[in-house]
This record gives sequence, structure tokens and C-alpha cells, in this order.
Amino acid sequence: MPCEEANHVCDKTQYKDATLWEKIKLNIHLIYCRACREYTKGNTKLTRLFKKSEVECLDSQSKETMKRVFNKALHKQEQQN
Repeated sequence: MPCEEANHVCDKTQYKDATLWEKIKLNIHLIYCRACREYTKGNTKLTRLFKKSEVECLDSQSKETMKRVFNKALHKQEQQN
């Protein structure tokens, strides 16, 4: 498994999207690749900190409102140019 693929599988694992076979291949890769072990370690730490931080996200309605306002302003800007 190339390092780029290993990092992608690591990311998928953090979001619980990786298959069992991908996890097995990743763990085998991590045995001999120090750079990917460091990437995985940092990724795990970041995920843990994010979950612990109690970050509040915008609700869907607020996101949709922001999107409409942005698109309206963008359209206006494009017409001026």
C-alpha cells in the first residue's frame, strides 16, 4: 500500500468509513512506515481534540441562508464586472 493510500485510509478510519480489509492493510503498512505512523498519530490526536472541544456547528437552515446571501452577493458582483 503506498503512503498516499495509507493516509487516505487513515482519514477514512477516523470517520468510521474504512472497511475491515482497508484497516488490516493500513495496520500492516504502519508496521514498517514511520512517516505514516506519525501521520496516524497526529490524525488520531486531532480527532480526539475535536470531539473533546464541544464545537457547535451551524444548523442546516442557517447554512442555507448564508449560502443564498453569498450567491446573491456573488451574482451582484459578477454583474458589475
